Parts: sequence; C-alpha cells; structure tokens
Amino acid sequence: MAYWLIKSEPFVYSWEEFVKDGRTYWDGVRNYSARINLRAMKKGDHAFYYHSNEGKEIVGIAKVIREAYQDPTTEEDWSAVDFAPVRPLRNPVTHARIKTEPSLAGMALMRLSRLSVQPVTETEWKKILELSESSNG
Repeated sequence: MAYWLIKSEPFVYSWEEFVKDGRTYWDGVRNYSARINLRAMKKGDHAFYYHSNEGKEIVGIAKVIREAYQDPTTEEDWSAVDFAPVRPLRNPVTHARIKTEPSLAGMALMRLSRLSVQPVTETEWKKILELSESSNG
C-alpha cells in the first residue's frame, strides 16, 4: 500500500462534506506533478485529507476506491481518482506541528507546500498518526 496526502480548502470541500457524501472524485487537478501522483495511486491506497489555506491541518484518512481515469471536467489529458472516507484523525495535526517535528522535515508538505496531491512515506504516515493520538497535534 502507498500513502498520499490530498488537499482541499474547507470552504470548497470540507472533510465534513466528504464524510456526508460517503465518496467523491478528485478532479480539477491541473499540475503535472500532482497528475503523476494521481496516476500512481492504486485501489486501497490511503491518503491524508488536509484542509489547506484555512485550518492548515490533516483532519482525516481517505481511501482510493477507483484508480485514475479521464477527468470528466475536461477533454485534455488530466486525471481524476475516486476516494471514500475512512475515519477522522483523533486530533487534527496542524501544519505548524508538523513543521516542528524534525523527523517530518523532508515531508513533501514541507518542501512542496503548494502541491495538491503528494506522496507520504510509511515513516511519515506513522508519525502523523502518532501525533494525532496526542492532544497537541
């Protein structure tokens, strides 16, 4: 299994809306690196759901339920992927908290802050889950 991080501004599509919907398609991505990441996702992979701009925190875990296919919002060569919510994190893990964790200094979220779809290593994944269990995530 591979791990990912997907970003959404909460006023555009929040974790709460995602949970209410029960599934969604991730479309509208218009960055080549993000497209490569979408196309690398496999059914069953997990992704952190990150609220960008407002909140700036990882709030939940999603699962890939359909691998990359043609983005229905365009005829150009872009991809979409379908996700379902798995669970919220016990405590959201803020960007500020991640920034203070030396073991996460190399995380794509720290290096490629504007990339909307990014890989997460297994070590980073486990550390974020560990931080979410503490009350100062």
